Amino acid sequence: MEENIFNSRVDLTALHDQVNRIKAEIGKIIVGQEEMIDLLVTALLADGHVLIEGVPGVAKTLTAKLMARIISVDFSRIQFTPDLMPSDVLGTSVFNLKTSEFEFKAGPIFTNILLIDEINRAPAKTQAALFEVMEERQVTVDGHTHPMRKPYIVLATQNPIEQEGTYRLPEAQLDRFLYKIVVTYPKPEEEVEILQRHHLRQGAAPVQEVSAVLTADQVQTFRQFVHQVHIEKNLIAYIGQMVQETRNNPMLFLGASPRASLAILMAAKAYAMINGRDFVTPEDIKLVALPVLRHRIILSPEKEMEGITADEVVTQIVNKVEVPR
Repeated sequence: MEENIFNSRVDLTALHDQVNRIKAEIGKIIVGQEEMIDLLVTALLADGHVLIEGVPGVAKTLTAKLMARIISVDFSRIQFTPDLMPSDVLGTSVFNLKTSEFEFKAGPIFTNILLIDEINRAPAKTQAALFEVMEERQVTVDGHTHPMRKPYIVLATQNPIEQEGTYRLPEAQLDRFLYKIVVTYPKPEEEVEILQRHHLRQGAAPVQEVSAVLTADQVQTFRQFVHQVHIEKNLIAYIGQMVQETRNNPMLFLGASPRASLAILMAAKAYAMINGRDFVTPEDIKLVALPVLRHRIILSPEKEMEGITADEVVTQIVNKVEVPR
């Protein structure tokens, strides 16, 4: 058994070098936010979508655009608004007078990296249009199924403060995001660095300073490596116990689904990989548990009224579950 594990181990040198190049390219523009960048890279490798939440002006959209720039793939951006229709996102069938047939005109959703700005501004009908593509990487229009090109990842942003003209995302849609990343304000010294860089840039577009370091084929190759990362059986049980605790916690109205367990498993594998390891540690699991679980649970009305947050409950659960030895 041990021999098989040893033989299946992969050389992660090339991946580790590429991850460092990605961080270096993004670091040309983004100051700090190391955890967010690590999580975005792991989401890319784990084939997961990301919801980025933060107040306006903390570089949510810019970071997503930079992620798209460092990979040589197609990129689309959709600004969600209350009057956006599903056909504006998916595309529509148009009658061709020359052929006397309907032709499908693909919408902006047909790309490799899709940035959705202010995802909570669109109504339920438009939100529902994303369900199939986020889960199955395909779109069905007029009875015809259109598969997406690989890699395919949705990066969505939302503002937690603004209430007017926004809609709560359905739980079924939130569950399709691998992570919910919360972006906070920069530290005082980081803000000074941001100002200094902006001054030295002299009006030049920041995105133009970033070069592509990954191809679509490389992303697909590295994703295969994720599946080969080793994890002990007791750590798999550790993940299961952690998710079970969310379903038995009196502070929660809704616990996490089995999709959350799979998300923690794949995210922990990817996180181990970008750190140059071909095996998962309990620290990998604990680190990804919060961004994986925070948007998949619903607090009980009583605890919500008391001001308890989802992050506090998840942190409490992670600390409560005994780490395997």
